Amino acid sequence: MHTADWIVISLYLIATVGIGVLLGRKVKNTSDLFAAGGASPWWASGLSAFMTMFSANTFVVWGGMAYEHGTVAIMVNLCYGVAALLAGYTVAGKWKKLGVRTPAEFVERRFGKGALHFYTWAMMVFRLVGAAGALYAIATLTVAVTHGDNNAAQVQGMPPELVTAILVFGAVVVLYTMIGGLWAVLMTDVIQFIVLNAAVVFVVALTLFDIGGLGGFIAQAPEGFIAFTSGSRYTWFFLFGWVAIHYFMIGAEFAFVQRYLCVPNPRDARRGTVLFGVMYLISPFLWLLPPLLWRVQSPIPEGATADMIRVLKEEAYIRSCVEVLPIGMVGLMMAAMFSATASLISSQLNVFSGVLTHDIYRPWRKMTTEKGLLFAGRGFTLLLGVMIAGIALCIPMLGGAEKVIISITELMVVPLLAPILIGLLSKRVNSAALWVTAGICIPLGLALHFGLIVPPENSASWQWLFSQSKTLVGVVLPMAIVLIFHFRARGTDERWQHIEKLQASGLEAEATTPGKADAGPTRIVGWSMVVLGLGMLCLLPINPGDRLTILAFGLLVAMIGFTILRAAKYLNSKTTS
Repeated sequence: MHTADWIVISLYLIATVGIGVLLGRKVKNTSDLFAAGGASPWWASGLSAFMTMFSANTFVVWGGMAYEHGTVAIMVNLCYGVAALLAGYTVAGKWKKLGVRTPAEFVERRFGKGALHFYTWAMMVFRLVGAAGALYAIATLTVAVTHGDNNAAQVQGMPPELVTAILVFGAVVVLYTMIGGLWAVLMTDVIQFIVLNAAVVFVVALTLFDIGGLGGFIAQAPEGFIAFTSGSRYTWFFLFGWVAIHYFMIGAEFAFVQRYLCVPNPRDARRGTVLFGVMYLISPFLWLLPPLLWRVQSPIPEGATADMIRVLKEEAYIRSCVEVLPIGMVGLMMAAMFSATASLISSQLNVFSGVLTHDIYRPWRKMTTEKGLLFAGRGFTLLLGVMIAGIALCIPMLGGAEKVIISITELMVVPLLAPILIGLLSKRVNSAALWVTAGICIPLGLALHFGLIVPPENSASWQWLFSQSKTLVGVVLPMAIVLIFHFRARGTDERWQHIEKLQASGLEAEATTPGKADAGPTRIVGWSMVVLGLGMLCLLPINPGDRLTILAFGLLVAMIGFTILRAAKYLNSKTTS
């Protein structure tokens, strides 16, 4: 990369930490640290949830899938939109009505203290591995860029640059999350969303110009590249399972529930989640075009080994950007990719440090003051950040980012979250459903993952079942078990009365002290976008051949910033009137 790109990345990272420090002034207690004081604007909550799902994994995992398999990657990502819309209309408002501080509090009241500990540690392991995969992904993209024109297939193992990138990026995320809490997570997510969309629009437009438009791409694409499904792995059955998996994830996973709790009221929780869903029904058609187009520009060479293909597809996205973006904008794209990754990681750091502080540490240290809890929360954030970085260093030994992310998501999400979500909707499901579902599905899924179960070689039907086994065991079986418990139960579960009390207190609190969104963080986002857009104009002198592109990009981002400032002014007038 050019020196200007490194300057852009450095300034962006410094500014990100600066925003965290600035928003840290709003953090006076653990409610501010972990729930933004319940005053987040609904659109910020929705875009933050959107960016929590969107990370460097989008570029490395789904970008790699697009490069290798084609448009099926778009179909997989559209599943997120369908799942988010379902969650928005069925459960987002219900979570806000409960009046809980954390989703773990609901688990304890609904299923007992044993369930609280099980879910805290099981979900923590699952989500920390996912966050580590995202950290590894952005570090991989950085190494791909720093290797310049070297063949991607020659970058194997764990080079020193990759280790350095993991540690530096991890430290930045931990720092601003510790200081600014959920406010920093939400507002940096909004900035990332705007910058990424604007940058990808330019990448797609410039790449299409180089290859002769969509017609040129379709004519040069490999056979079967433009299809809704791919082979025996990514089938319609897989897509159905992927929607179900992410309905349970978006509806009950702690980081997403946190987004429902940080807004003023249930209506805002629904609106934010619907925005999340609508954006994911549109965005994959834009974001996944660069690696699709790169397959035409840089095909997989004949005789490529599995390790060579893994590296080529993991780096496809960033190489497609480097090919067309002007000097300085490559650095901005890398910074935005890092920020998207930071969104996912910081969300997990914030939500699990909140659970550890409120639901594990606080009951143990009953006399702890609010100041002591705030100190403990930041300490847990640091500890979890160190763990994520350590796991990220081990990702290559586990088979690469795509294998880790897809496998663990298929096998763990529904067995862990189906009892929580159905327990939110059903008065009849009891704690036995939780233990039976986890006790059967998780060991069976691990046995499949590690190859301890092998189908008979001479049976075609068994071979097909085995090819779909992760969806069957990870989605169909846990849903069936929980529903069996629901329909076989007689009457209302005795622990449901705790939930009824929560709902009553939540409704009473909403009626007596209706929440209002805080306009201050919105102004910070607006001015950040204005400064970023105008700052990009500084790249004009060193890009004589791309001045129109940079001018258009800078003015577009600055105009978005001014629009946000006007919205913040309107929000402030509504709040004070």
